[in-house]
Amino acid sequence: MMRLALTGGTVVASLSPPRVLEADVVVDGERVAGVGTAPAGTPARDCSGCLILPGNVCAHTHLYSALARGMPYRLASPSTFLEILQRVWWRLDRALDEETVRASALAGGLEALLAGTTTLVDHHASPNAIDGSLDVIAEALASLGLRSVLCYETSDRDGPDRAVAGVRENRRFLSRVAAGTFPLARGMVGAHASFTLSEETLSACVEAARDAGAGIHIHAAEDGVDERDASERFGTRVAHRLAAAGALDRRTLLAHGVHLDDGELAAVRDAGAAIAHNPRSNMNNAVGRARVAAMGTRVALGTDGIGADMFEESHAAFFRLREDDVHAGGDWPLARLAEGAALAGEAFGESALGRIEPGAPADLAVLDYAAPAPVEAATLAGHWTFGLSSRAVRDVLVAGELVVADRLPTRVDAGQLVAAARAATGVLWRRLDEIPAHAFEPKGVR
Repeated sequence: MMRLALTGGTVVASLSPPRVLEADVVVDGERVAGVGTAPAGTPARDCSGCLILPGNVCAHTHLYSALARGMPYRLASPSTFLEILQRVWWRLDRALDEETVRASALAGGLEALLAGTTTLVDHHASPNAIDGSLDVIAEALASLGLRSVLCYETSDRDGPDRAVAGVRENRRFLSRVAAGTFPLARGMVGAHASFTLSEETLSACVEAARDAGAGIHIHAAEDGVDERDASERFGTRVAHRLAAAGALDRRTLLAHGVHLDDGELAAVRDAGAAIAHNPRSNMNNAVGRARVAAMGTRVALGTDGIGADMFEESHAAFFRLREDDVHAGGDWPLARLAEGAALAGEAFGESALGRIEPGAPADLAVLDYAAPAPVEAATLAGHWTFGLSSRAVRDVLVAGELVVADRLPTRVDAGQLVAAARAATGVLWRRLDEIPAHAFEPKGVR
């Protein structure tokens, strides 16, 4: 096991509350062994003039979208959120096979590491390649040295057989995780959203999660269509439907929550469920503004598949909030990132994940940041929002291993990985061009 001292840097030991000190960080095996002065003779990596931070966590993403940038589009331009799903994402996921699932995970995972993100919470869908798909992703990310929390997006939109297969894939993967097959991966039970889930399928997801002692990861009220469908089919709203089904508890991770009303937000808070806020995606899809100030403290940040740069996402989240509330404090995005680390820590049974202290998992990022003003606890938020970016990421450690050194991955050849991803992209795009818009429509479409 590696022993290494990161010496001479400014250590951000905690994002929330902010804690900053001048110290060396000693890593022994997978954990932080000490924060202070490195013992003489310890192999060292000079971090003078650098910030040493806890690795960032992306609390909601879709790695399968990594090969979608600039993909050809020849259908009528979508004008609603449902049409975006029907004409773009529900076509892309049907075009995926094992090769392109792997290529997407590798490409997206590499970008995450280079941006200082050490854990990805992924929500995967590949309706024509369900069985074993989570193993493919877990193995791809582990080959990079990246942590992950994975699930398969169960849905009735592609028919009952694929809904059953989605639940089965979640169960199978969770059993392999429990057996210790993937040390750097954990699992949840994935479900798309209320408006594509029958009562039987939602119940099957709840049962699978209960049997495995896992949480449910589900899109909730991302767009108004989700709420309208719940109202028309079940006479209730999304969060209340989830609660009645037993799908809303402390282990639940809700993505978006843009259209949750006051009563639903109270139910979410009372259940202790977490919400992954994805501000750039919400803006890109024009689904509305999430009322993050009313969501409580269990709010983390995700990208919804728009990369995994949590510096950029946290900036967008803060400025979007600030536009609504000029009194919003600069420590708000730091608290949201810390909450993401806490969520990942719960999945891994690591309560100190996201902090730099003795015994904590050594998931760290070293930023080459020439600070023009002192970096202290009181000034960290200002530096984070107005100075720090992923461009400054020099080194990354995950579970004590140096997986990015001097801006290059240590486990893979980045050039070869990107070239392979481009080749896979060509195959994916040709296949995609022959897939029509998805025919599924919820009752709430009217």
